Amino acid sequence: MRILLVALLYFQTLQASPLLENEFVRVWRNMAPCAAAAPSCGDRVLLALGSIEVSGQKLERGDVRVFKTDERYSPPISGDYLEVVIKPGHPKTIAPSAGTPPAPDNKILYDGKEFTIFEEKMQPGELSSRHSHNQRLAIFLNRTQVQQWTNYWQREPSGESETRELIPDQVTFRPAVAHISKDVGIVPIRNILIEFKPQNFYPDLPPAPPPQMRHEGQ
Repeated sequence: MRILLVALLYFQTLQASPLLENEFVRVWRNMAPCAAAAPSCGDRVLLALGSIEVSGQKLERGDVRVFKTDERYSPPISGDYLEVVIKPGHPKTIAPSAGTPPAPDNKILYDGKEFTIFEEKMQPGELSSRHSHNQRLAIFLNRTQVQQWTNYWQREPSGESETRELIPDQVTFRPAVAHISKDVGIVPIRNILIEFKPQNFYPDLPPAPPPQMRHEGQ
């Protein structure tokens, strides 16, 4: 009986723990502890992993809805979903160096001040152009495989590459990168990316005073 009780408490602890947490985000599965917009919660992204209803709006797998910092919402009462909490005061994202290839031409689901949400799709056998990503949260929706060349000026068969399996509903935080990708599976790649924008300014600082004009004779 005591062993069963300990196991139950352990299971409840696991259920109450974030699926992923770092300096940028806190991710919960089938839980929405920030639905009430507590002061410690920033912007939140609800990502549907199946058919759900959020504050009266129906979402299907891969759909997202973004709630601003002080916006409350009614979480789903059934179905699979993720609540992604964007931590207030998260580290600034550094802008890519000069000459870095641009971001891929993905479908934009949301474009905000601090982050953009993309839907990334590739067909089996498709090879992307060279492109870059900032730091980002990646959620994989289909089970397939991707081959990537980080030395993007080289391509198969001479370039060094890595092949990874994409597992449905897996959530990972990825570093900034420039690469070429290829869908080497038999199923289309479909990923949702929450990508952080570079912050090259400091909005809390007062504006700089206007330059002093120098007149003749001074």
